[in-house]
Parts: sequence; C-alpha cells; structure tokens
Amino acid sequence: MFGLGTTELVIILVLVLVIFGAGKLPEIGGALGKGIRNFKKATHEPDEIDISPKKEEDEDTHKKE
Repeated sequence: MFGLGTTELVIILVLVLVIFGAGKLPEIGGALGKGIRNFKKATHEPDEIDISPKKEEDEDTHKKE
C-alpha cells in the first residue's frame, strides 16, 4: 500500500492521535468515508445537468404566441 510498512502506518496513526485527539477520530473517519463515497458516486454516475430543452416547455411557448 503506497510503499508504507506497518511501522510507518503506526507512526502516522500515533501522530494523528496526538494532533487531533482521540475524541475527534470518529468525526474525521466519518468525514473521510463520506468524501470517498461521494467521490466514487460522482465518478460512476452520469452528469446530472441536462441542458436540452424539454418538449413541454416548447409546446407551452408556441401556444402562448
């Protein structure tokens, strides 16, 4: 995993514990999980923006004129 061994991962975990504290770790993990989930969702779903005109709108504008 990215060339990191067990020792490096333990050191990183200890540093994160010291910097953020044990109380913030669940919040950080939840936010990280949501971010990864949203990223995966965005890469697999088609774009939600549809700029093509709808037929209902075209018919309504022709009737009013």
